[in-house]
Amino acid sequence: MALKLTQNLPLLQFGIHHCFAGLISVRLLCSSGLGRSSCAACLCTSAARCIQTHGCRKLRTDFSSRNVTTAVREPSFFASSSVGIHRDSELRFRLTQLHRPSSDEEKSFQQKLACCSTSRQVFSLLCSVEVLSDTMAAACLHLVADLEQDGGALRDPSVLEKDAIRALCFQLERDSERLTEAGLVSALLACTRLFLDPWSTLMVRLVTESQKRLDGEQMAVGELCVLGQAMLAMEGPGSAMLEQVIGQIQKQEPDKWSLPDLVAVYRLLEVCVGEDGKHGDLLNAMHTHAVTVTSRMDPAAVSGVLSSLVALNQRQALPLVISLCKQAVRHVPHFSDEELSHVLAALIHFGHSDRYFVDAMQNYGPRMAFTSHPETVSKVTEFFSRRNILSPTVFNAVAESFVYRADSYSTSQVARQIMAFGRLGYLPPNVGQMFKKVETILHTRFSQFQPRMLLNLLHACTLVERFPVNFLSKVFSSYFLQQLQDQDLRIERAVLAQLTQLYMTVKLECPTYEGPQLLPKYRVKSFLTSSRSLETPVDQQLYNSVKSGLVDILGDRSFFGSQVLTPYCYTLDVEIKLDEEGYALPASQTDEVYKRIALCIDGQKRFTNNVRQLLGKEVIKQRHLRLLGYEVVQIPFYEFEKYRNMSKVVEYLHQKIFPHTFRLSW
Repeated sequence: MALKLTQNLPLLQFGIHHCFAGLISVRLLCSSGLGRSSCAACLCTSAARCIQTHGCRKLRTDFSSRNVTTAVREPSFFASSSVGIHRDSELRFRLTQLHRPSSDEEKSFQQKLACCSTSRQVFSLLCSVEVLSDTMAAACLHLVADLEQDGGALRDPSVLEKDAIRALCFQLERDSERLTEAGLVSALLACTRLFLDPWSTLMVRLVTESQKRLDGEQMAVGELCVLGQAMLAMEGPGSAMLEQVIGQIQKQEPDKWSLPDLVAVYRLLEVCVGEDGKHGDLLNAMHTHAVTVTSRMDPAAVSGVLSSLVALNQRQALPLVISLCKQAVRHVPHFSDEELSHVLAALIHFGHSDRYFVDAMQNYGPRMAFTSHPETVSKVTEFFSRRNILSPTVFNAVAESFVYRADSYSTSQVARQIMAFGRLGYLPPNVGQMFKKVETILHTRFSQFQPRMLLNLLHACTLVERFPVNFLSKVFSSYFLQQLQDQDLRIERAVLAQLTQLYMTVKLECPTYEGPQLLPKYRVKSFLTSSRSLETPVDQQLYNSVKSGLVDILGDRSFFGSQVLTPYCYTLDVEIKLDEEGYALPASQTDEVYKRIALCIDGQKRFTNNVRQLLGKEVIKQRHLRLLGYEVVQIPFYEFEKYRNMSKVVEYLHQKIFPHTFRLSW
């Protein structure tokens, strides 16, 4: 006993707490709503500010959620720098600031903690150590939150009743004034992630102490960001304490921040910057600094900053996006699935792709198609299709994995992968197996698809000549069309265009279909629109060059029409009408037309960027025009650009349009 007393003498020199003989109850609550009574000041400020300023200590007593009451045996004495568990108790860890673990001990503990895959393992690790620092304790709570969170609640709320958690929370509550800034704010954030009641004694004490130190401007940037995230979770973007945090961050210079601090501020600002563009000066200063340090960013930092730029819609920060994309090339094989998804989403959002990044993705894509999360695979296909890049190696691997893994995909993931094939007009070698799988999924999970996602999927199938006849009767039904309506009971024009083209496909290519028809009020008159168009506008410069050659061949501008809207919704780049003897007729003439020639002047935007393959929407247009009786003549840019002088251009156009006549002019 004397030996024990001697060992505890260093702890006694800072004072001894009162001794309790009984059990102390620490009340925690897992709750999503407050529903508390409070003073008037409580309605417009944080709990901590209310207690400090107004002396209001009235906490909620009638809780709608289950209470978790923990009992922790008091030790025979407490040191002011630590709170301990009775030596005869099973739990032997002690939270201390007086004699902190060494850096090696903390590092070893963090390594062991990283190996824990269940909450029980975390609790066992806690029981195996004698002394904890506050940052170690907070790390344990964060890991439990990582393991137990399931959306907006804990997967197993009873985890809060475990002795280790109760003891840890009790010690944090009793020693809140002696915690370091880093430990204090990290513990507070961990408690919000465990959904503890904001008005429990533990939370109020942590918030109160955080407010006190915030008022004293004692916190570094990283600690301010952690506190800001905690207040966001507790009070939302309108938190007065959060505004105070942002105000202190603005006083500092971004070029003096560490990389983790820079990323943390970006993540905090995601939810603090509204459409009014406040904090714009701070963001611009951060962008300028971030460009200079991207070469030192690890995968998590690159992904985090890009994700924040998307959330903040910082389109003026394109130089930073380009710099981050270059750095991402180095990390492609090392990104986690979630990180890679964020990177690809950002590049899609900003419309940017680096040639070296694309090469890296083409090398990595086939390897990850079978092992990565379905959402990441879907994002990869979406990235390639939105950037109009056809990579057969990637898409063949995705198609093969689709056959084996699609049953575990969400309906959105199924649709987006097939949409990528349709957009690029690409059919993989296992096309039969892939679309058989699509049909099976549609049969078994049809009702699970969101209406617009289902329409996108079926439309993508028709782009590559796969016709979902068995499901069109449901799509053209009045019930489905009502589901497509927005709050104003309207259907977007782009959606109506898809429905119209789907209906045209049925009429032209599926003559056996006998189901419901698409009513005229749901049809559009033109597929050419300003956004999400089912046709690509003609390249004006290429058109002008072709037009000059046509005037030379036909003798006059009046013998061909430009931008001709057909009765079938398609717009022809050039239309030439011929009589029965093969002579060109004036474009305005409607009688005695024997043949109609549709010139498709296909500029670069109608092809995939890396190979000379027409996009799916251009393929279906030319296919339908032929079925409608037009003679389709394709003038691709890569052929036409070979000819520099007019005589060569005329000769080329004559050979393409009139290959069986010797007349070079009319």
